[in-house]
Amino acid sequence: MQVTETSTEGLNREFTVTVPANDLESKLVTRLGEIGATATIPGFRPGKVPANILRKRYGDAVRSEVLEKTINESWQQALTDKGLRPASEPKVEIITFEEGADLEYKLNVELLPEIKLIDFSSLKLERKVVKVEDDEVDKTLTRLAESRKNFEAISGKRASKGGDQVVIDFVGTVDGEEFAGGSMTDFELEIGSAGFLPGFEDQIIGMKAAENREINVSMPDDHPNDQLKGKELKFDVSLKEVREAKPVEVDDELAKANGVDNLDALKGAVREELGREYNQLSRAHLKRVLLDKLSDGHNFEVPGSILTGEFESIWKQISDAKERDTLDEDDKGKSEEELKEQYREIAARRVRLGLLISEVGQSNNITVTQEDLNKAMQAEAARLPGHEARVFEYYQNNPEAMQQLQGPIYEDKVIDFILELANVTDVEVSLEELTREPEKVVKTSKSDKKASKTSSKKKPKPKASKRPRAKAADKK
Repeated sequence: MQVTETSTEGLNREFTVTVPANDLESKLVTRLGEIGATATIPGFRPGKVPANILRKRYGDAVRSEVLEKTINESWQQALTDKGLRPASEPKVEIITFEEGADLEYKLNVELLPEIKLIDFSSLKLERKVVKVEDDEVDKTLTRLAESRKNFEAISGKRASKGGDQVVIDFVGTVDGEEFAGGSMTDFELEIGSAGFLPGFEDQIIGMKAAENREINVSMPDDHPNDQLKGKELKFDVSLKEVREAKPVEVDDELAKANGVDNLDALKGAVREELGREYNQLSRAHLKRVLLDKLSDGHNFEVPGSILTGEFESIWKQISDAKERDTLDEDDKGKSEEELKEQYREIAARRVRLGLLISEVGQSNNITVTQEDLNKAMQAEAARLPGHEARVFEYYQNNPEAMQQLQGPIYEDKVIDFILELANVTDVEVSLEELTREPEKVVKTSKSDKKASKTSSKKKPKPKASKRPRAKAADKK
Protein backbone atom coordinates (compact mmCIF):
# COMPACT_ATOMS: atom_id res chain seq x y z
CA MET A 1 0.00 0.00 0.00
CA GLN A 2 1.25 3.45 -0.93
CA VAL A 3 0.04 6.56 0.90
CA THR A 4 0.84 10.05 -0.41
CA GLU A 5 -0.16 13.22 1.43
CA THR A 6 -1.51 15.70 -1.12
CA SER A 7 -2.96 18.50 0.99
CA THR A 8 -2.61 19.97 4.48
CA GLU A 9 -4.85 22.71 5.84
CA GLY A 10 -5.27 23.14 9.57
CA LEU A 11 -6.58 19.86 10.94
CA ASN A 12 -7.64 18.67 7.49
CA ARG A 13 -5.50 16.23 5.52
CA GLU A 14 -5.87 14.74 2.06
CA PHE A 15 -4.10 11.57 0.97
CA THR A 16 -3.97 9.44 -2.13
CA VAL A 17 -3.97 5.76 -1.23
CA THR A 18 -2.95 3.05 -3.69
CA VAL A 19 -3.53 -0.64 -3.02
CA PRO A 20 -1.73 -3.02 -5.42
CA ALA A 21 -3.87 -5.13 -7.74
CA ASN A 22 -2.26 -8.36 -6.54
CA ASP A 23 -3.39 -7.62 -2.94
CA LEU A 24 -6.96 -7.18 -4.15
CA GLU A 25 -6.78 -10.34 -6.23
CA SER A 26 -5.44 -12.30 -3.26
CA LYS A 27 -8.33 -11.14 -1.07
CA LEU A 28 -10.81 -11.89 -3.86
CA VAL A 29 -9.50 -15.44 -4.30
CA THR A 30 -9.51 -16.05 -0.54
CA ARG A 31 -13.10 -14.88 -0.21
CA LEU A 32 -14.28 -16.92 -3.20
CA GLY A 33 -12.62 -19.95 -1.62
CA GLU A 34 -14.56 -19.37 1.60
CA ILE A 35 -17.79 -19.16 -0.36
CA GLY A 36 -16.94 -22.21 -2.45
CA ALA A 37 -16.46 -24.37 0.66
CA THR A 38 -20.19 -24.23 1.38
CA ALA A 39 -21.77 -23.11 -1.92
CA THR A 40 -24.39 -25.43 -3.40
CA ILE A 41 -24.26 -25.40 -7.19
CA PRO A 42 -25.98 -28.05 -9.32
CA GLY A 43 -23.48 -30.59 -10.66
CA PHE A 44 -20.81 -29.92 -8.06
CA ARG A 45 -20.19 -31.11 -4.54
CA PRO A 46 -19.58 -28.44 -1.87
CA GLY A 47 -15.93 -27.50 -1.92
CA LYS A 48 -15.41 -28.86 -5.43
CA VAL A 49 -16.79 -25.95 -7.47
CA PRO A 50 -14.18 -24.73 -10.01
CA ALA A 51 -12.75 -21.26 -9.33
CA ASN A 52 -13.85 -19.87 -12.69
CA ILE A 53 -17.48 -20.79 -12.01
CA LEU A 54 -17.34 -19.26 -8.52
CA ARG A 55 -15.88 -16.10 -10.00
CA LYS A 56 -18.55 -15.94 -12.68
CA ARG A 57 -21.40 -16.41 -10.21
CA TYR A 58 -20.14 -14.46 -7.20
CA GLY A 59 -17.37 -12.27 -8.62
CA ASP A 60 -19.19 -8.92 -8.75
CA ALA A 61 -20.63 -9.21 -5.24
CA VAL A 62 -17.30 -10.34 -3.79
CA ARG A 63 -15.40 -7.51 -5.54
CA SER A 64 -17.76 -4.98 -3.90
CA GLU A 65 -17.27 -6.67 -0.54
CA VAL A 66 -13.48 -6.71 -0.96
CA LEU A 67 -13.49 -3.06 -2.03
CA GLU A 68 -15.38 -1.91 1.06
CA LYS A 69 -13.28 -4.00 3.43
CA THR A 70 -10.01 -2.97 1.79
CA ILE A 71 -10.82 0.73 1.93
CA ASN A 72 -11.82 0.58 5.62
CA GLU A 73 -8.76 -1.45 6.61
CA SER A 74 -6.34 0.56 4.49
CA TRP A 75 -7.32 4.04 5.67
CA GLN A 76 -7.24 2.93 9.28
CA GLN A 77 -3.81 1.38 8.76
CA ALA A 78 -2.58 4.48 6.94
CA LEU A 79 -3.58 6.77 9.80
CA THR A 80 -2.19 4.38 12.41
CA ASP A 81 1.17 4.22 10.62
CA LYS A 82 1.34 8.02 10.59
CA GLY A 83 0.18 8.36 14.20
CA LEU A 84 -2.91 10.35 13.22
CA ARG A 85 -6.28 10.29 14.98
CA PRO A 86 -9.43 11.12 13.01
CA ALA A 87 -12.00 13.45 14.54
CA SER A 88 -14.79 12.12 12.35
CA GLU A 89 -15.48 9.58 9.63
CA PRO A 90 -13.11 10.23 6.69
CA LYS A 91 -14.46 10.90 3.22
CA VAL A 92 -13.37 8.51 0.48
CA GLU A 93 -13.45 9.20 -3.25
CA ILE A 94 -12.52 6.28 -5.52
CA ILE A 95 -10.22 7.29 -8.38
CA THR A 96 -9.59 3.89 -9.97
CA PHE A 97 -11.05 0.44 -9.30
CA GLU A 98 -10.95 -1.84 -12.29
CA GLU A 99 -10.36 -5.56 -12.52
CA GLY A 100 -6.66 -6.31 -12.78
CA ALA A 101 -5.67 -2.73 -11.86
CA ASP A 102 -4.52 -1.09 -8.65
CA LEU A 103 -7.14 0.44 -6.36
CA GLU A 104 -6.57 4.16 -6.00
CA TYR A 105 -8.68 6.47 -3.88
CA LYS A 106 -8.58 9.90 -2.31
CA LEU A 107 -8.87 10.13 1.49
CA ASN A 108 -10.04 13.34 3.16
CA VAL A 109 -9.87 13.33 6.95
CA GLU A 110 -10.15 15.84 9.78
CA LEU A 111 -7.80 15.10 12.64
CA LEU A 112 -7.96 15.54 16.36
CA PRO A 113 -5.59 18.30 17.47
CA GLU A 114 -2.30 17.73 19.21
CA ILE A 115 -2.84 18.91 22.78
CA LYS A 116 0.11 20.04 24.87
CA LEU A 117 -0.97 19.79 28.49
CA ILE A 118 0.11 22.44 30.95
CA ASP A 119 1.89 21.52 34.18
CA PHE A 120 -1.05 20.93 36.49
CA SER A 121 1.13 21.47 39.56
CA SER A 122 1.38 25.13 38.51
CA LEU A 123 -2.36 25.61 39.03
CA LYS A 124 -3.27 27.52 42.19
CA LEU A 125 -6.85 27.04 43.35
CA GLU A 126 -8.93 27.89 46.38
CA ARG A 127 -11.41 25.36 47.71
CA LYS A 128 -14.15 27.28 49.47
CA VAL A 129 -15.16 25.44 52.63
CA VAL A 130 -18.25 26.19 54.71
CA LYS A 131 -18.49 25.20 58.37
CA VAL A 132 -21.88 23.84 59.41
CA GLU A 133 -23.04 26.33 62.04
CA ASP A 134 -25.43 25.49 64.88
CA ASP A 135 -27.99 28.02 63.71
CA GLU A 136 -28.16 26.35 60.28
CA VAL A 137 -28.87 23.05 61.99
CA ASP A 138 -31.58 24.75 64.07
CA LYS A 139 -33.13 26.36 60.99
CA THR A 140 -33.21 23.00 59.21
CA LEU A 141 -34.87 21.37 62.21
CA THR A 142 -37.46 24.14 62.30
CA ARG A 143 -38.24 23.65 58.59
CA LEU A 144 -38.45 19.92 59.18
CA ALA A 145 -40.95 20.47 61.99
CA GLU A 146 -42.99 22.88 59.87
CA SER A 147 -43.19 20.35 57.07
CA ARG A 148 -44.82 17.91 59.49
CA LYS A 149 -47.24 20.39 61.05
CA ASN A 150 -50.76 19.29 61.86
CA PHE A 151 -53.99 21.21 61.27
CA GLU A 152 -56.70 21.23 63.89
CA ALA A 153 -60.23 22.57 63.47
CA ILE A 154 -60.77 25.86 65.31
CA SER A 155 -63.74 26.52 67.56
CA GLY A 156 -65.95 29.50 66.93
CA LYS A 157 -66.37 31.56 63.80
CA ARG A 158 -62.90 32.99 63.25
CA ALA A 159 -62.28 34.15 59.69
CA SER A 160 -59.68 32.24 57.71
CA LYS A 161 -56.23 33.75 57.27
CA GLY A 162 -52.91 32.95 55.64
CA GLY A 163 -51.39 29.75 56.95
CA ASP A 164 -54.78 28.18 57.76
CA GLN A 165 -56.10 25.08 56.10
CA VAL A 166 -59.70 25.23 54.90
CA VAL A 167 -62.05 22.47 53.80
CA ILE A 168 -64.17 23.61 50.88
CA ASP A 169 -66.64 22.43 48.26
CA PHE A 170 -66.63 24.29 44.95
CA VAL A 171 -68.14 24.19 41.51
CA GLY A 172 -66.30 25.91 38.66
CA THR A 173 -67.88 27.24 35.49
CA VAL A 174 -66.69 28.92 32.33
CA ASP A 175 -69.17 30.82 30.14
CA GLY A 176 -71.88 29.49 32.42
CA GLU A 177 -70.98 25.83 31.91
CA GLU A 178 -69.19 23.50 34.31
CA PHE A 179 -65.80 22.36 33.04
CA ALA A 180 -63.91 19.13 33.60
CA GLY A 181 -61.91 19.11 36.84
CA GLY A 182 -63.52 22.32 38.06
CA SER A 183 -65.56 20.85 40.90
CA MET A 184 -64.41 19.25 44.16
CA THR A 185 -65.89 18.13 47.48
CA ASP A 186 -64.09 18.28 50.84
CA PHE A 187 -61.03 19.81 49.20
CA GLU A 188 -58.26 20.66 51.71
CA LEU A 189 -56.49 23.87 50.80
CA GLU A 190 -53.62 25.47 52.72
CA ILE A 191 -53.89 29.22 52.26
CA GLY A 192 -50.59 30.67 51.12
CA SER A 193 -49.14 27.42 49.82
CA ALA A 194 -49.63 28.49 46.18
CA GLY A 195 -51.02 25.03 45.57
CA PHE A 196 -54.05 26.09 43.54
CA LEU A 197 -55.05 28.55 40.83
CA PRO A 198 -53.31 31.95 41.14
CA GLY A 199 -55.61 34.40 42.92
CA PHE A 200 -57.94 31.73 44.25
CA GLU A 201 -56.40 31.40 47.71
CA ASP A 202 -56.32 35.18 48.29
CA GLN A 203 -60.09 35.33 47.86
CA ILE A 204 -60.60 32.58 50.44
CA ILE A 205 -59.02 34.75 53.13
CA GLY A 206 -61.67 36.18 55.44
CA MET A 207 -64.25 33.46 54.84
CA LYS A 208 -65.80 31.72 57.86
CA ALA A 209 -67.20 28.25 58.33
CA ALA A 210 -70.62 27.77 56.61
CA GLU A 211 -70.01 30.83 54.41
CA ASN A 212 -70.55 30.81 50.64
CA ARG A 213 -68.69 33.05 48.20
CA GLU A 214 -68.27 33.48 44.46
CA ILE A 215 -64.61 33.59 43.41
CA ASN A 216 -63.45 34.77 40.00
CA VAL A 217 -60.12 33.74 38.48
CA SER A 218 -58.70 34.99 35.17
CA MET A 219 -56.82 32.38 33.16
CA PRO A 220 -53.75 33.39 31.14
CA ASP A 221 -53.85 33.55 27.34
CA ASP A 222 -51.20 30.81 27.08
CA HIS A 223 -53.01 28.30 29.30
CA PRO A 224 -52.57 24.78 27.84
CA ASN A 225 -56.32 24.01 28.11
CA ASP A 226 -57.94 25.63 25.08
CA GLN A 227 -61.34 25.63 26.82
CA LEU A 228 -59.96 27.80 29.64
CA LYS A 229 -57.39 29.88 27.75
CA GLY A 230 -57.92 33.59 28.44
CA LYS A 231 -61.26 32.90 30.11
CA GLU A 232 -62.82 34.18 33.33
CA LEU A 233 -63.59 31.25 35.64
CA LYS A 234 -66.28 31.46 38.31
CA PHE A 235 -66.31 29.26 41.38
CA ASP A 236 -69.18 28.86 43.81
CA VAL A 237 -67.31 28.09 47.01
CA SER A 238 -68.72 26.74 50.26
CA LEU A 239 -66.32 26.82 53.21
CA LYS A 240 -67.03 23.95 55.60
CA GLU A 241 -64.20 24.18 58.13
CA VAL A 242 -61.24 26.34 59.13
CA ARG A 243 -58.20 24.57 60.56
CA GLU A 244 -55.30 26.16 62.39
CA ALA A 245 -51.72 24.99 61.98
CA LYS A 246 -50.20 23.30 65.00
CA PRO A 247 -46.46 23.07 64.41
CA VAL A 248 -44.66 19.97 65.56
CA GLU A 249 -42.17 20.59 68.37
CA VAL A 250 -38.47 20.10 67.75
CA ASP A 251 -37.99 17.26 70.20
CA ASP A 252 -37.39 13.55 70.54
CA GLU A 253 -40.78 12.78 69.00
CA LEU A 254 -39.80 14.64 65.84
CA ALA A 255 -36.58 12.66 65.80
CA LYS A 256 -38.43 9.34 66.12
CA ALA A 257 -40.80 10.37 63.33
CA ASN A 258 -37.71 10.78 61.16
CA GLY A 259 -36.26 7.39 62.01
CA VAL A 260 -33.71 8.20 64.71
CA ASP A 261 -33.72 7.63 68.47
CA ASN A 262 -33.58 11.16 69.88
CA LEU A 263 -33.09 14.84 69.14
CA ASP A 264 -29.29 14.69 69.46
CA ALA A 265 -29.16 11.92 66.89
CA LEU A 266 -31.41 13.96 64.57
CA LYS A 267 -29.17 17.01 64.96
CA GLY A 268 -26.16 14.88 64.08
CA ALA A 269 -27.89 13.52 60.99
CA VAL A 270 -28.91 17.01 59.89
CA ARG A 271 -25.37 18.32 60.43
CA GLU A 272 -23.95 15.45 58.40
CA GLU A 273 -26.41 16.02 55.56
CA LEU A 274 -25.69 19.76 55.50
CA GLY A 275 -21.99 18.95 55.42
CA ARG A 276 -22.50 16.77 52.36
CA GLU A 277 -24.51 19.49 50.63
CA TYR A 278 -21.84 22.10 51.38
CA ASN A 279 -19.11 19.77 50.13
CA GLN A 280 -21.00 19.23 46.88
CA LEU A 281 -21.37 22.98 46.42
CA SER A 282 -17.70 23.45 47.23
CA ARG A 283 -16.64 20.85 44.70
CA ALA A 284 -18.92 22.28 42.01
CA HIS A 285 -17.40 25.72 42.57
CA LEU A 286 -13.86 24.38 42.51
CA LYS A 287 -14.53 22.37 39.37
CA ARG A 288 -15.92 25.36 37.50
CA VAL A 289 -12.93 27.51 38.41
CA LEU A 290 -10.57 24.68 37.43
CA LEU A 291 -12.25 24.27 34.04
CA ASP A 292 -11.93 28.01 33.54
CA LYS A 293 -8.19 27.82 34.16
CA LEU A 294 -7.84 24.77 31.92
CA SER A 295 -9.71 26.58 29.15
CA ASP A 296 -7.51 29.66 29.52
CA GLY A 297 -4.33 27.57 29.64
CA HIS A 298 -4.93 25.55 26.48
CA ASN A 299 -5.43 27.06 23.06
CA PHE A 300 -5.74 24.57 20.24
CA GLU A 301 -7.82 24.30 17.09
CA VAL A 302 -11.17 22.58 17.47
CA PRO A 303 -12.23 20.08 14.77
CA GLY A 304 -14.93 21.69 12.66
CA SER A 305 -17.00 18.52 12.37
CA ILE A 306 -17.30 18.13 16.15
CA LEU A 307 -17.89 21.85 16.65
CA THR A 308 -20.65 21.88 14.04
CA GLY A 309 -22.41 18.95 15.68
CA GLU A 310 -22.19 20.52 19.12
CA PHE A 311 -23.41 23.92 17.92
CA GLU A 312 -26.34 22.40 16.03
CA SER A 313 -27.36 20.53 19.16
CA ILE A 314 -27.24 23.72 21.22
CA TRP A 315 -28.98 25.81 18.59
CA LYS A 316 -31.88 23.39 18.35
CA GLN A 317 -32.49 23.86 22.07
CA ILE A 318 -32.20 27.64 21.74
CA SER A 319 -34.66 27.63 18.83
CA ASP A 320 -37.10 25.49 20.82
CA ALA A 321 -36.76 27.87 23.77
CA LYS A 322 -37.52 30.85 21.50
CA GLU A 323 -40.68 29.15 20.22
CA ARG A 324 -41.85 28.41 23.78
CA ASP A 325 -40.81 31.89 24.96
CA THR A 326 -38.57 30.33 27.61
CA LEU A 327 -35.33 31.88 26.40
CA ASP A 328 -32.99 33.16 29.11
CA GLU A 329 -33.76 36.78 29.99
CA ASP A 330 -30.21 37.81 29.04
CA ASP A 331 -30.77 36.43 25.52
CA LYS A 332 -34.23 37.81 24.73
CA GLY A 333 -33.05 41.16 23.41
CA LYS A 334 -30.34 39.74 21.15
CA SER A 335 -30.55 39.19 17.42
CA GLU A 336 -30.26 35.74 15.90
CA GLU A 337 -26.79 36.60 14.61
CA GLU A 338 -25.66 37.65 18.10
CA LEU A 339 -27.10 34.51 19.65
CA LYS A 340 -25.43 32.27 17.10
CA GLU A 341 -22.06 33.90 17.68
CA GLN A 342 -22.49 33.60 21.44
CA TYR A 343 -23.52 29.94 21.41
CA ARG A 344 -20.90 29.01 18.84
CA GLU A 345 -18.31 30.23 21.34
CA ILE A 346 -19.99 28.16 24.04
CA ALA A 347 -19.93 25.11 21.76
CA ALA A 348 -16.22 25.63 21.04
CA ARG A 349 -15.46 25.90 24.76
CA ARG A 350 -17.34 22.70 25.51
CA VAL A 351 -15.62 20.75 22.75
CA ARG A 352 -12.19 22.10 23.70
CA LEU A 353 -12.66 21.17 27.35
CA GLY A 354 -14.04 17.78 26.40
CA LEU A 355 -11.05 17.01 24.18
CA LEU A 356 -8.74 18.22 26.91
CA ILE A 357 -10.35 16.01 29.55
CA SER A 358 -10.20 13.05 27.17
CA GLU A 359 -6.50 13.69 26.51
CA VAL A 360 -5.69 13.85 30.22
CA GLY A 361 -7.60 10.66 30.88
CA GLN A 362 -6.08 8.72 28.00
CA SER A 363 -2.51 9.84 28.65
CA ASN A 364 -2.81 8.85 32.32
CA ASN A 365 -4.71 5.57 31.83
CA ILE A 366 -7.80 6.79 33.67
CA THR A 367 -10.71 4.43 33.15
CA VAL A 368 -14.24 3.83 34.37
CA THR A 369 -14.40 0.41 36.02
CA GLN A 370 -17.38 -1.89 36.28
CA GLU A 371 -17.38 -1.15 40.01
CA ASP A 372 -17.74 2.57 39.21
CA LEU A 373 -20.69 1.83 36.94
CA ASN A 374 -22.31 -0.48 39.48
CA LYS A 375 -22.14 2.26 42.14
CA ALA A 376 -23.68 4.77 39.74
CA MET A 377 -26.48 2.37 38.81
CA GLN A 378 -27.13 1.67 42.48
CA ALA A 379 -27.39 5.42 43.13
CA GLU A 380 -29.89 5.77 40.29
CA ALA A 381 -31.86 2.75 41.52
CA ALA A 382 -32.02 4.21 45.04
CA ARG A 383 -34.00 7.12 43.62
CA LEU A 384 -36.77 4.74 42.53
CA PRO A 385 -37.50 2.44 45.49
CA GLY A 386 -39.23 -0.74 44.44
CA HIS A 387 -38.00 -0.48 40.83
CA GLU A 388 -34.32 -1.26 41.37
CA ALA A 389 -34.30 -4.30 39.07
CA ARG A 390 -35.90 -2.33 36.24
CA VAL A 391 -33.28 0.43 36.59
CA PHE A 392 -30.42 -2.06 36.30
CA GLU A 393 -32.10 -3.76 33.36
CA TYR A 394 -32.60 -0.41 31.62
CA TYR A 395 -28.90 0.47 31.78
CA GLN A 396 -27.70 -3.01 30.90
CA ASN A 397 -29.91 -3.11 27.78
CA ASN A 398 -29.36 0.49 26.70
CA PRO A 399 -25.76 1.26 25.60
CA GLU A 400 -26.51 4.96 25.08
CA ALA A 401 -27.89 5.30 28.62
CA MET A 402 -24.83 3.47 29.94
CA GLN A 403 -22.60 5.90 28.05
CA GLN A 404 -24.45 8.84 29.59
CA LEU A 405 -23.89 7.26 32.98
CA GLN A 406 -20.23 6.63 32.25
CA GLY A 407 -19.37 10.10 30.91
CA PRO A 408 -19.76 12.13 34.13
CA ILE A 409 -17.93 9.43 36.13
CA TYR A 410 -14.97 9.59 33.76
CA GLU A 411 -14.96 13.37 33.84
CA ASP A 412 -15.00 13.45 37.64
CA LYS A 413 -12.12 10.97 37.81
CA VAL A 414 -10.06 13.16 35.50
CA ILE A 415 -10.94 16.25 37.53
CA ASP A 416 -9.89 14.46 40.73
CA PHE A 417 -6.61 13.49 39.07
CA ILE A 418 -5.84 17.10 38.13
CA LEU A 419 -6.83 18.40 41.57
CA GLU A 420 -4.41 15.94 43.18
CA LEU A 421 -1.59 17.57 41.22
CA ALA A 422 -2.77 21.18 41.57
CA ASN A 423 -1.96 23.46 44.49
CA VAL A 424 -5.34 23.62 46.27
CA THR A 425 -5.78 25.72 49.40
CA ASP A 426 -8.84 25.47 51.64
CA VAL A 427 -10.46 28.80 52.50
CA GLU A 428 -13.32 29.02 54.99
CA VAL A 429 -16.20 31.17 53.70
CA SER A 430 -19.84 31.79 54.43
CA LEU A 431 -22.59 29.85 52.69
CA GLU A 432 -23.63 33.02 50.88
CA GLU A 433 -20.13 33.47 49.46
CA LEU A 434 -19.93 29.83 48.42
CA THR A 435 -23.18 30.02 46.47
CA ARG A 436 -22.25 33.30 44.80
CA GLU A 437 -21.47 32.90 41.10
CA PRO A 438 -17.71 32.94 40.37
CA GLU A 439 -16.62 36.10 38.58
CA LYS A 440 -15.17 34.31 35.57
CA VAL A 441 -17.97 31.82 35.15
CA VAL A 442 -21.38 32.99 34.03
CA LYS A 443 -24.72 31.26 34.49
CA THR A 444 -24.84 27.91 32.74
CA SER A 445 -27.13 28.08 29.75
CA LYS A 446 -30.22 25.90 29.56
CA SER A 447 -28.65 24.12 26.63
CA ASP A 448 -25.96 22.64 28.87
CA LYS A 449 -28.10 19.99 30.55
CA LYS A 450 -26.70 16.99 28.76
CA ALA A 451 -24.46 14.47 30.35
CA SER A 452 -20.86 14.51 29.31
CA LYS A 453 -19.95 11.87 26.76
CA THR A 454 -16.24 11.68 27.48
CA SER A 455 -14.58 8.55 26.13
CA SER A 456 -13.07 6.27 28.75
CA LYS A 457 -10.94 4.19 26.42
CA LYS A 458 -7.26 3.84 27.30
CA LYS A 459 -5.89 4.32 23.80
CA PRO A 460 -7.32 6.20 20.84
CA LYS A 461 -8.04 4.09 17.79
CA PRO A 462 -7.92 5.37 14.21
CA LYS A 463 -11.65 5.13 13.67
CA ALA A 464 -14.27 7.82 13.73
CA SER A 465 -15.97 8.48 17.04
CA LYS A 466 -17.77 11.30 18.76
CA ARG A 467 -15.39 13.13 21.02
CA PRO A 468 -16.28 14.38 24.49
CA ARG A 469 -17.98 17.51 25.64
CA ALA A 470 -17.19 18.78 29.10
CA LYS A 471 -20.09 19.18 31.48
CA ALA A 472 -19.23 22.61 32.75
CA ALA A 473 -20.51 26.13 33.12
CA ASP A 474 -20.21 28.01 29.87
CA LYS A 475 -18.70 31.38 29.16
CA LYS A 476 -20.74 33.82 27.20
